[in-house]
Amino acid sequence: MTTSPVADCLFCRIVAGEVPSTEVASSAGAYAFRDIDPKAPTHVLVVPRTHAPDLAALAVADPAGLAAVGELVGEVARAEGLEAYRTVFNTGAGAGQTVFHAHAHVIGGRDLGWPPG
Repeated sequence: MTTSPVADCLFCRIVAGEVPSTEVASSAGAYAFRDIDPKAPTHVLVVPRTHAPDLAALAVADPAGLAAVGELVGEVARAEGLEAYRTVFNTGAGAGQTVFHAHAHVIGGRDLGWPPG
């Protein structure tokens, strides 16, 4: 596994500014942008600037990158005025992951209830 950018990774290309996105927040270790297919009024993706295919791999390869994602999730929630929100990391195609670059979904702006649905 590599933590350097991967040429054919959509999120690596977004972080590099090669693919347009709507920036919400940014830090030295992570980048947040609006999801192009939102599932709630607020749906923001937070990605580490380093490449890892999923949350577990990111935690092993770049703990600081994982911390940067967590910090930016909080910043996004505050900036979006979310009192309650859901943070989701999908891992694997069977769980709905379609881009294999670790990322958190910050979802809110409506009652999300439990269980999710």
